[in-house]
Amino acid sequence: GIQRAVAYFTSTFSCYSGCRQYRENIAAAQEEVGSNAPVIEKLRMPFNHPDFIEVGAESVRRALDATPADRRDRTPILFTAHSIPLAMAENCRYEAQLREASRLVAEEVGCSRWELVYQSRSGPPQQPWLEPDVCDRIEEMADEQDLPDLVIMPIGFVSDHMEVMYDLDTEAREVCQRLGINLHRASTPGSHPKYVRLVRDLIAERVEAKSERPAVGAMGPSHDTCPKDCCLYTPGRASKPK
Repeated sequence: GIQRAVAYFTSTFSCYSGCRQYRENIAAAQEEVGSNAPVIEKLRMPFNHPDFIEVGAESVRRALDATPADRRDRTPILFTAHSIPLAMAENCRYEAQLREASRLVAEEVGCSRWELVYQSRSGPPQQPWLEPDVCDRIEEMADEQDLPDLVIMPIGFVSDHMEVMYDLDTEAREVCQRLGINLHRASTPGSHPKYVRLVRDLIAERVEAKSERPAVGAMGPSHDTCPKDCCLYTPGRASKPK
């Protein structure tokens, strides 16, 4: 007899795979149930919620604290996220939101040497995806500069699941070990109390119809209701060159 529910997508950044596809799945289930299907309201994307940024900054600080004090100021940070096809990226705010969240975390810890890179690419090799790949970028950085230490922060993920652990703790670490780089991997939010509070607050926003939408940075809070053309993806269409 439940007539209304909220849905929280743990993919914190907007794209077809992280938002619209889930909404399509919900709509298909509602259609199958018929007229008695409950209304499902998607919670907004919290990529710039103050608690999300604070948790990320705490994690990066712990990683930086593990580096030698005399080298800490020149240790770069690579923020990573799941790569997506360019044809998907150009129809959503995925890149912009990731770059904004990375910037906010970097500013919070006082680091100006940071970059956004990607991991977990899949699909046919001829299909263009977001780059650079994290391992490729580590190789390039080692050629460009003296790089004794490196911090990697998987900002695009909310838990240390197997994909994060393999791509970063196995593959990226092997690259760093071969190149003589000390890799310090920051953790994802997981069950951090502030992240749990964030989810609770997003639910309260909708259930209690609160007008306040906490957000930091220049982009403002993400929308509650997705526009009709939000995060469209047409895989067969050629992507514009980056």
